[in-house]
Amino acid sequence: KTQKNKATEGHLGLLKAKLSKLRRELTEAGSLGKKGSIGGAGERGFEVSKSGDTRVGLIGFPSVGKSTLLTKLTGTFSLAAGYEFTTLTAIPGTMHYRGAKIQVLDLPGIIEGAKDGKGRGRQVLAAALTCNVILIVLDALKPMTHKLIIEKELHGFGIRLNQTPPDIIFKRKDKGPINFQAMVPQSILTYEIVYSICREYKLMSCDIFCRCDATIDQLIDVIEGNRRYIPCIYVLNKIDQLTIEELDIIDQMPHHVPISAAHEWNLEELLESIWEYTKMIRIYTKPKGQIPDYGAPVVLHDQTPSVEDLCNKLHKQLIVQFKYAWVWGSSVKHQPQKCGKEHILRDEDVVQIIKKI
Repeated sequence: KTQKNKATEGHLGLLKAKLSKLRRELTEAGSLGKKGSIGGAGERGFEVSKSGDTRVGLIGFPSVGKSTLLTKLTGTFSLAAGYEFTTLTAIPGTMHYRGAKIQVLDLPGIIEGAKDGKGRGRQVLAAALTCNVILIVLDALKPMTHKLIIEKELHGFGIRLNQTPPDIIFKRKDKGPINFQAMVPQSILTYEIVYSICREYKLMSCDIFCRCDATIDQLIDVIEGNRRYIPCIYVLNKIDQLTIEELDIIDQMPHHVPISAAHEWNLEELLESIWEYTKMIRIYTKPKGQIPDYGAPVVLHDQTPSVEDLCNKLHKQLIVQFKYAWVWGSSVKHQPQKCGKEHILRDEDVVQIIKKI
């Protein structure tokens, strides 16, 4: 076993790059079946059309209460029984919260080795890639090692939970050397480590600008270019069978919400957490000479949503006819205020769009 110290960082980085490259090649070889369908060995993936303003996926081991939670949240019936693997396909449901339509996807239970295709694991993880937020449902009575196993399976499939993309700019070039520039002091990355990783990926000419103190894994993720950064909430189910002391221990876990799906305990906090993690805001439209339409808000996702994003959400041709907008709410100093398409909106703003004549 290679010791981990400053002298062996380059060697470990090279090994990590080789492992990541081989894992991607194995996934690509296994994911294309006989008919080219995603899922492996000619099996078909879960065909669930995306609907609503956002999509939330329920992931967990068998018999942790995913189907019960889907039924309580959305009213959609999903068979729940006393045996494992009751759910064999993806079951969608829709819930309405704060004027937004949220699609909840009940995915079949995964097992250890899912990222390698065991128990239709690749199809479950591929469906998780399409979600805006992942709910990892855990049985509060089972050991917390289950959480680490699920995290490992999602990490191996290219899903990064509760992480932000590293501030690294990577550009391939046709000619020239490997150009590595660190904008901030690096504690791990050196030119020799970056050079060896690039050579492993057969990159002879590229630009890498590192604007954060990055790790080797983050550099490999940027070079691979197929990672998904998804917010995640750990839902600890069946807390009705725990003591107060055990709940105090669970409360120390970050990004968690304790619930009891069967007794409908703490579901309101779970809904608030989903709303917070999806980073959605509501914008109300106001026709000229009428009161705002508070019944059907336009839901935007971006962290800095502008008036232009609102126009594109309403109609693609609206921005061509856009002249200016009147905005009421917390994003403006005056009520109303005349704004251009670059103006950044906030939650529950009221917008009236004026078109060119």
